[in-house]
Amino acid sequence: MTKKTIVVLGATGAQGGGLVRAILADRSGDFAVRAVTRDPKSDKAQELARLGAEVVAADLDDVESLARVFNGAYGAFGVTFFWAHFSVEKEQAEARNIAVAAKRAGLKHVIWSTLEDTRKWIPLSDSRMPTLQGKYKVPHFDGKGEANRFFAQEGVPTTCLNTSFFWENFVMFGMGPKKGPDGKAAITLPMGDKKLPGIAVADIGKCALAIFKKGDAFIGKTVGIAGEHLSGGQMAAAFSKALGQDVVYNAVSPEMYRSFGFPGADDLGNMFQFNRDFEADYCGGRPLDATRALNPELLSFEAWLGANKGRITVG
Repeated sequence: MTKKTIVVLGATGAQGGGLVRAILADRSGDFAVRAVTRDPKSDKAQELARLGAEVVAADLDDVESLARVFNGAYGAFGVTFFWAHFSVEKEQAEARNIAVAAKRAGLKHVIWSTLEDTRKWIPLSDSRMPTLQGKYKVPHFDGKGEANRFFAQEGVPTTCLNTSFFWENFVMFGMGPKKGPDGKAAITLPMGDKKLPGIAVADIGKCALAIFKKGDAFIGKTVGIAGEHLSGGQMAAAFSKALGQDVVYNAVSPEMYRSFGFPGADDLGNMFQFNRDFEADYCGGRPLDATRALNPELLSFEAWLGANKGRITVG
């Protein structure tokens, strides 16, 4: 039987890489994977090729290159990376290119990795949270959420996938435990006592694969996924257990977090404030039982830490 090809954009990144590996490890063999990257000769791309992926080059800025790699495929996983450029306009142009190319290629199912447009909850006129870039509250959320319309406008059969905070951010994004002036290790988040949905990137890939397998049942739907909903205190306790040293939760205000000065601190400060202030909606949109139904192997934070504690250095 001929396998259906899934084209995975951002294949050397966190989400795309998770899906590529999920498809390659899937014993049912329903799908083949075409892994898309700007540089097929990179070490990460070559690793995917060794695992059995077809690795091809395309650029999200070039709709013709996307149409070319989509040609003959069944479906595609679309993802953009705001943090490479911090431009909502660029990210939306990339999303539009994905939608246009998917329509041109006649894809049967696209999963678009997206997030909520927070302005539906906290309008620009609401002074509780600063407006950024003139027209956004959380740029890396709002831009993706607004871009959902491109897929509808093109008539592309699409599932919008609302992801959660990647636990890998504690490894790759400098958010892991750090020692303060008092020598105590702490994780710092402006979440108060509210819970933050989080997930392992490998589980995003497994959930996406399950959505492709179920096909029509998820086309036209928005699906939110998470591995667990945890407070800062619960995450700190899990770190303490996994690392064998005390880790505390440093609950700062969103204002303080926005002032930290690293690139994107204002965006992330607003994001965490949105997660905190609208906890019921944000967690409610990422039901754990539904995520586990998609992916019975779903990792808990404790299990993820157990597998990844060697990658975490207390700064």
